[in-house]
Amino acid sequence: QVQLVESGGGSVQAGGSLRLSCVYTSSGYCMAWFRQAPEKGREGVATMNRGAITNYADSVKGRFTISKDSAKNTLYLQMNSLKSEDTAMYYCASAPFCSWRTYDYTFWGQGTQVTVSS
Repeated sequence: QVQLVESGGGSVQAGGSLRLSCVYTSSGYCMAWFRQAPEKGREGVATMNRGAITNYADSVKGRFTISKDSAKNTLYLQMNSLKSEDTAMYYCASAPFCSWRTYDYTFWGQGTQVTVSS
């Protein structure tokens, strides 16, 4: 059983930055960040496969960066130039292949809240 534990969320003003962390017990082929805003569906934010190939949602390209420190078993999401529309619960997830479909992801963390005020 893979365990994922996110941290690093908080409240920040628009234009600010946050770095989310996800400590995992075992890395899947694909590690990803998703988010879910109130009354909205869960959407993919960024993915990284075992070859370190990354993909980003159009809404975060150029602002967010996904990275991984395998020595620390930790996945990161650096978020810069934050906007109010980035407010959401952010989840770390693991899957045998990368996609934007939530049902492809086998393991999920409990989430960490990010709130951006304008």
